[in-house]
Amino acid sequence: MSTIDKIKELKRERDAVILAHYYVEDEVQAIADYVGDSFYLSKIAAKAEARTILFCGVSFMGESAKILSPQKTVIMPDMQADCPMAHMADIGQIQKMREEYDDLAVVCYINSTAELKTHSDVCVTSSNALKIVRELPNQHIYFIPDENLGRYVASQVPEKQFIFNDGFCHVHRDITSEHVRKAKETHPQAKILVHPECTPDVVGMADYIGSTSGIIDAVAKSQAEEFIICTELGVLYELKQKNPGKRFYPAGHQQFCPNMKRITLEKVADALEKMENTVEMDEETRIRANKPLERMLTLGS
Repeated sequence: MSTIDKIKELKRERDAVILAHYYVEDEVQAIADYVGDSFYLSKIAAKAEARTILFCGVSFMGESAKILSPQKTVIMPDMQADCPMAHMADIGQIQKMREEYDDLAVVCYINSTAELKTHSDVCVTSSNALKIVRELPNQHIYFIPDENLGRYVASQVPEKQFIFNDGFCHVHRDITSEHVRKAKETHPQAKILVHPECTPDVVGMADYIGSTSGIIDAVAKSQAEEFIICTELGVLYELKQKNPGKRFYPAGHQQFCPNMKRITLEKVADALEKMENTVEMDEETRIRANKPLERMLTLGS
């Protein structure tokens, strides 16, 4: 029996639904029931009818699924697949900011640990951050953990005051304006599509700025035939599936998340067979972390 056939059989036996982020390997995206960005997958996790959720992504994604669906079993193919940025905020600093600003809203990128979510007022993704921040009554926004996404949102919402946190995604931060400039010289007709986790100078070069799903939608709607992609290159699988006649180029360096690439077909099959890599969380943490996630689903939809 092939690994794919084994996964299909185990999925039926475990009453499981497989969710996969755009950044995991192509073959893992191919066997998933749902593929998407963090916002889309969080909505699917909240509504999933299956008893088991197998989340092909990094740890904060599995945590979010468990927070939103506590009655379900959430398993991860690799428990070591983590997102360094998810840890890049300090609870003591959050408390300090709350003491300093009476009307502060702690806006927490969903790419964060459950613990950080418990100290936040609302979660956002790159898909809905602008919409949610605009709707908040607060004038002061402490944006955690990603500084670059925070600065992009701030540039679009000048009527509010932002305090930025020193966090970043290493994949997006390492895409430089020099990389993009050279890629554009090589492919002068290509449109530059940029994820807002990139640095402000790269964002400033973009023809389109948006989430992973936004980039996919932008390509589908564009009359252009060539695109320079400034995000993790796992997105190329979906882009090529939906746009077989268009051409895609990296910005010029290794746009690669090693944690996302830890997820393999063999690990998916093993997780479903053994049912050992379960996401566990105490109920107090879950309830507190659920509030900003639920508020995101309300404000961001």
